[in-house]
Amino acid sequence: MNHKDLIDEIGHIRSLMEKSSKFMSISGLSGVLIGFYALIGAGTAYAYIYGGDAVFAYRDQYLNADTIPVFTFIALLVLLASIVTGYLMALRKAKQARQSVWNPASKALLQAMLIPLITGGTISLIFLNNGNYELIAFTLLVFYGLALVSASYFSFKELRWLGILDIILGLLALCLPGYGIFFWAAGFGLLHIVYGLIVHQRYEK
Repeated sequence: MNHKDLIDEIGHIRSLMEKSSKFMSISGLSGVLIGFYALIGAGTAYAYIYGGDAVFAYRDQYLNADTIPVFTFIALLVLLASIVTGYLMALRKAKQARQSVWNPASKALLQAMLIPLITGGTISLIFLNNGNYELIAFTLLVFYGLALVSASYFSFKELRWLGILDIILGLLALCLPGYGIFFWAAGFGLLHIVYGLIVHQRYEK
């Protein structure tokens, strides 16, 4: 084996090791669908809260004791649809690659995401209970972004940029709470669609 063959062989082994340590069954198209779910949910919530007066302007407060039950229901529905879609499409992609969707890489990815997600969810519930509704969009975006950055070490590197951008949008939502629903729609909706299209184009064609 000459020097060039040895370098090629080392590169091949390194590639195999990297693939085995990363969960690559996340579907790019599921990201697109999840983004659409978020946009539909945000649009529905906005229309419900403001009805025919749905002007895209700064609001001092989006949520109150009367609207929070419906808004929470819509958010939970979007979350459930997103989880089911992501799991089913990851399962399908894993089967096509003759791999298991539940493997050491997927377990490591899940563990990396759990602490930021649980922390962010808990803080959001505290804000919800205390009536600090304007801080919920900021909290969800920032901690979701942190979860994605952590997960990116065990999956596509594009997840890191999605997470960083979500964190930035979350901080903007903190500075401009009256636009919280728009930042929420951009972070969970538009960015997911762009991310999904990029992953699909780079890894699934």
